[in-house]
Amino acid sequence: MKPDSLAGNRPTAARMLTLAMLLVAFLGCGAAPPPPFDSARALEWVDRQVAHGPRIPGTPAHSACAIEIEHTLRGLADDVRVHKAEARGVPLTNVIAAFRPDADERIFLMAHWDTRPSADEDPDPARRNDPVPGANDGASGTAVLLEIARLLADTPPPRGVDLFFVDGEDGGEHGDPSSWCLGSRALASALTGYRPRMGILVDMVGDADLRLPMEQHSLAYAGKQTRWIWSLAAGLGESAFVELPGPAVTDDHLPFLEIGIPTVDLIDLDYAYWHTVSDTPDKVSAESLESVGRVLLAALFARDLPE
Repeated sequence: MKPDSLAGNRPTAARMLTLAMLLVAFLGCGAAPPPPFDSARALEWVDRQVAHGPRIPGTPAHSACAIEIEHTLRGLADDVRVHKAEARGVPLTNVIAAFRPDADERIFLMAHWDTRPSADEDPDPARRNDPVPGANDGASGTAVLLEIARLLADTPPPRGVDLFFVDGEDGGEHGDPSSWCLGSRALASALTGYRPRMGILVDMVGDADLRLPMEQHSLAYAGKQTRWIWSLAAGLGESAFVELPGPAVTDDHLPFLEIGIPTVDLIDLDYAYWHTVSDTPDKVSAESLESVGRVLLAALFARDLPE
């Protein structure tokens, strides 16, 4: 992703009280409560992705990771499709997993799983042509979605849920917005007739000092959905969701906003290791993954989605 402009542990008692209140709320409205998010499993998925090596389109590491994501999802989802495309000479692999594919009301979650070919922001000029490991920038969002897929396999959601694992997000050139988000652009063009109620993108959500302001494009074109997500986070006591405007970001939600699907970007760009060789698994926090996972599950299992 590219910025258009750069602008402690929670108390156990408080978390248990919040969980109890949410259980009452879900049961009171006749909806099943969301299953608990397993942060340890999500963190394992960060490690497994990074262990393949940098996931640069066209490389063996990229192919191996794509196969693992697809095979994992085939054991969990009701339907799995692989969408192959090519853009700017780059071969792309998007993986789509559907739960309750026959349900009319749908919501999608999305994350990019590729990594940046060059560490152009590294403090060491000698390392700036090296590839980025992509533990937070790529693997964190993908890990959250893979853990959610496991949970949805055991606890069917009250509506149709689609998980989009998109490719080719992070190989762009600064100054050329069209060179970013290649996989999501190709996917949005291919999904003719697809009209979900809303979508949520998760990108760079593993920072130990997680802070998620409201991304500007999301506020401008999916404001009702954005404010709804932050209200869910407030109800859960997830303080990483800051109800203030953040930067505008060229990210994978834009192709969906452009075709009229309200899509919200959860992203923390204030990450010291962004586009550097130090974006490694030791920088990723299980608690941060859990914070985002809990809010996403609350959205998926909510009785009503915002109009």
